[in-house]
Amino acid sequence: MTDPLRIDIISDVVCPWCAVGYNQLRVALERTGVEADIHWHPYQLNPDMGPEGQERLGYLAEKYGISADDAAKTQQRITDLGKEVGFTFNFAAGQRTYNTLAAHQLIHWARDFGKAHDLKLALLKAYFTDGKNIDDTDILVDIASDQGLDADEARAVLAENRFATDVGEHISFWRQQGISGVPAIILNSKYLLNGAAGVDQFRRALNAAEAERALA
Repeated sequence: MTDPLRIDIISDVVCPWCAVGYNQLRVALERTGVEADIHWHPYQLNPDMGPEGQERLGYLAEKYGISADDAAKTQQRITDLGKEVGFTFNFAAGQRTYNTLAAHQLIHWARDFGKAHDLKLALLKAYFTDGKNIDDTDILVDIASDQGLDADEARAVLAENRFATDVGEHISFWRQQGISGVPAIILNSKYLLNGAAGVDQFRRALNAAEAERALA
């Protein structure tokens, strides 16, 4: 039996294109029948964001040099793309973007229990669908607990910033590999797809990676 196809995904928890890209990949996996072994890796789009966060439309307008109206139109496009692959975005007025170091530390910790994938998806839903502050300790602990992780230990991980150095080193590694935007999705440690590439492109890439593995 062939081992599952390794897929590495470098992403941030507050990156809407990461939510779209993953779900496009998920649909492509379902359509091709390819079995995947998914590994999530951290990236921070706004590592200097303060604990209070920043209003999202203003942040996007400032970062990309666009108007608030253009930022809102982009959010609508993202919402429509998410709907196509079964992911719900609820962009609300006044929604804020947050620092994600704490969330990434929990995902890093969850790997030891085989829960990183479930926790990552739960965090994406919590932020984009449910509008939760995913830099709030109580909210993060509740999300971790809902995924079967120990709540007291999750709180200790956050209180100690236990994996801040590890997360920073992982981010630095991927930047050294040339990753400057997310999502970056790597199939079989070889094929890189950037952004929300679309279901068809993911499907073609999956089939190509599987065909090459069959000949190896």
